[in-house]
Amino acid sequence: MSSIRTLKNFLAITRYKSVAAAAREIGLTAAAAGQQLQQLEKEIGLELFDRTKRSLSLNAHGRSLIEPIQEIVARYEALGSHLKSDLSGTIVLGALVSTLMGAFGKTLNELKQNFPSLEVKLIAGLSSDFLDQVLEGSIDAAIVTESPYALPQNVQWTELYKEPMILITPASKSKHKESVSPIGSNLPFIRFERNTWTGHLVDQTIKANKLSIQEGMELNSVEAIIELVRQGLGYSIVPKLANITWSSDRQLSIHELEGKTIFRKVGLLERKKHTRQNVTQMIKQQFLIGAKK
Repeated sequence: MSSIRTLKNFLAITRYKSVAAAAREIGLTAAAAGQQLQQLEKEIGLELFDRTKRSLSLNAHGRSLIEPIQEIVARYEALGSHLKSDLSGTIVLGALVSTLMGAFGKTLNELKQNFPSLEVKLIAGLSSDFLDQVLEGSIDAAIVTESPYALPQNVQWTELYKEPMILITPASKSKHKESVSPIGSNLPFIRFERNTWTGHLVDQTIKANKLSIQEGMELNSVEAIIELVRQGLGYSIVPKLANITWSSDRQLSIHELEGKTIFRKVGLLERKKHTRQNVTQMIKQQFLIGAKK
């Protein structure tokens, strides 16, 4: 009969789509993790992944087992939790790197301090990628921007906070931080990747403010874009991240847009029913408490 560690190994492989990466997470060698997966498949009598020489993809049998295995692991980790704290065990969260620089980073720190028995595993990525992972159950929930599209019926998104989209330019390119605009200058526009959820917000901001821009680079990292602007390589439209001291940044200028302010709404994406709802509910309560202060 498979051990809890074998089941955790399976869940880790579904998240990383790599035996080697999963092995590093749970403290095994790649060979041992591979053997555990083979043993699990032998006991169940089904192959759970489609394999090629270079890739490992979860198949329909594997996807159908994620939720019941998660429940088994969660129940095991909850044993004795009433003796320790209300929240314990492991939760796997997807998170945009930029949200860790925003309001979510502070909440995550408070959660860990209040519930030391709770282990939080974070996976970085893009909002659209996290939707698929939440749907298949390879992660418990994700901190993502609001989807520009309708979500499937079995998932829900709860707004936690919002950040205005702002126009930034290198400070050296303007003498008056609030009044001089880079639009029309020789600076190229550094755009967040168009096909992402944040990329849609950039387009909305451009259209709402009737901006005429000179296209330059395209990246999928808010942090990288901000740094390139600091270096004087262009200007951009980005969300005003909560944990950056924008006013004291001597390398950046923030410009007020005269038209409509577009907000990036950040929230918690999760299945409507899953085994770690006690933790996700606590995350939502933390933001509700913060909003009332």
